Amino acid sequence: MSFRILGGLAAALALTVSGCGQKPAESTPAADAGQLLTNFTLIDGTGRAAQPGSAMVIGPDGRIAWVGPAAEARPPQGARTVDLAGKYVMPGLIDLHVHLGNVVDLKQDYRNYTRESVEKDLKQYAAYGVTTVLSMGTDNDLILPLRAEQRQSGRPAMTRVYTAGQGLVFKGGYGGVPGLNQPVSTPEEARAAVDAQAAKGVDVIKFWLDDELGTMPKMPPEVSAAIIDQAHKHKLRVLAHIFYLEDAKRVVGQGVDGLVHSVRDRPVDQALIDAMKQRGTWQVAETLSREASMFAYGVPPSEILNDPFFQAAVTPAALAELKSPERQKTVASGPHFHDYPAFLDTAKGNLKRLKDGGVRYGFGTDSGPPGRFAGYFSHWELALMVESGFTPAEAIRTATGTAAQFLGAKDLGTLEAGKQADLMVLDADPTADILNTRKINAVYLAGRPVTVVKP
Repeated sequence: MSFRILGGLAAALALTVSGCGQKPAESTPAADAGQLLTNFTLIDGTGRAAQPGSAMVIGPDGRIAWVGPAAEARPPQGARTVDLAGKYVMPGLIDLHVHLGNVVDLKQDYRNYTRESVEKDLKQYAAYGVTTVLSMGTDNDLILPLRAEQRQSGRPAMTRVYTAGQGLVFKGGYGGVPGLNQPVSTPEEARAAVDAQAAKGVDVIKFWLDDELGTMPKMPPEVSAAIIDQAHKHKLRVLAHIFYLEDAKRVVGQGVDGLVHSVRDRPVDQALIDAMKQRGTWQVAETLSREASMFAYGVPPSEILNDPFFQAAVTPAALAELKSPERQKTVASGPHFHDYPAFLDTAKGNLKRLKDGGVRYGFGTDSGPPGRFAGYFSHWELALMVESGFTPAEAIRTATGTAAQFLGAKDLGTLEAGKQADLMVLDADPTADILNTRKINAVYLAGRPVTVVKP
């Protein structure tokens, strides 16, 4: 597929890559006098109606200096002007549940995790217009200097990263990456593990509470309670991977700050909704695209595999394997393959129930493990949210302004004066059709254009 820098701010530069196996080109710095983007329709991430005839002045620091009607724009002398007539500008997406660096093609191994593999993933997220991610518990410690470099510079050349470090897994139980996440078996071990992550300076604490459909031991209540209590002593929010309604109720009652998957075994009830509202618990990520991917690759011919927007995220080796009839048969023969569509339907219904019930919710995909591809899954998630009963505008707000609120990132998520100029330029209106988020013309990170996916 072809990736190219667009937007008129840099000399035309195109490179053709197979999937994302090569590094995208580095972006060109903005002119010192700043930039004026003009004549576009603004979707600002606040929930306000789209605003045709808009303009934006981006300062030399990569922040939005002014935004408003194009007729009122007063850019600084010498600012570079980009006419975006007919285009739509929205904030970059914020994915609150990803995993970085451990997968090559379709093979996951902690030894794959290198600075190069993490940067490759972050550049791929940026190419798809995902400008901030929260990596959810499968990072090794090299993520910390990378994050520090981003925050010190203020103008990263790839997607901004937050991290849960190494999430906590119960001994013998489900979760994490073997060789990376060290299991805990007692409350004392759990508290010590939280202390270790807090000392490293992680952004959140994450733990897995799941028995993988009855095939593994489940973390007992005294261990999850110890994790939550110890994280709060460090003034860190703690997030739980759950599957069952019963477990969601348990950890919400114990004071967890967020759930990073939807309840998938049954419809959520009013008791859970009331408890989440009372305690301020977030449905941090619904991961509908994760649920869809559990069966999408096992039904030949798979429509998704022939989608150029999908193929741009996938290496040739991974795509060939996904298209293999033998692999599709293996996927379809799994013991729970025919249960997965129902799990997805339950998750979609539960997200709508939580929304209608007044629970706070964010946006996340669980992309990064084998078969869950960086960037593409964020756009798939938006489409599945709309299928769940959201309007396109509601889905966009969830993945931008609301996701930034969860992170406490006051300078991200919306396109307002003083905020970072992290944005997508689209060729069509995403509030009319959510699939138009895939018509990416350009992506800016802190005011600089980056390499974008262009099938």
